[in-house]
Amino acid sequence: MVTIRCTQKLLRRVQCSASQPTSTTLLGDWYASILFARPEQLILCVSERTLLPVVVTARDARSLGARLAHSLREILLRLGVPPLLVDAEQSQMSPVAFGPTQNRRVLGTSNEFLFQLSWHFHDRPSATLADASLWLARTPCKPINHDSPDRLTVSLFAAAGDTYALVQ
Repeated sequence: MVTIRCTQKLLRRVQCSASQPTSTTLLGDWYASILFARPEQLILCVSERTLLPVVVTARDARSLGARLAHSLREILLRLGVPPLLVDAEQSQMSPVAFGPTQNRRVLGTSNEFLFQLSWHFHDRPSATLADASLWLARTPCKPINHDSPDRLTVSLFAAAGDTYALVQ
């Protein structure tokens, strides 16, 4: 189960769930904002727990959950997260609930990422969405003690992998 917490502009495009339970994924709830900077609209998704950014296209906002899970898979694999843990995270991302944002810390980081992202595509128009996500993920963020989302995410999955190995 994953909850995607959308900004008001994006929330109008998806059907808000009656209840928005806490996500059962390792990365927690996701915060989603829309970006109108490219010829095609984009959605920036940010993990509440590690601030890991994932950029996806904005077409058919109702399929956002599936597209986020697919794009997240590529990002995690490129960060070096073991495929077994990536599969476990991806399988936990269904079903999907949509709701309004709640965490101002994540919203502030999302706004900063949106600003950086618009300039990234301006300077590198041929950059892929995965490359842009990984570029943003290297940004030190004050809310996570000036760590970067990519390092924090890898550490989180390493700890989960150690726990998973103990259970096996």
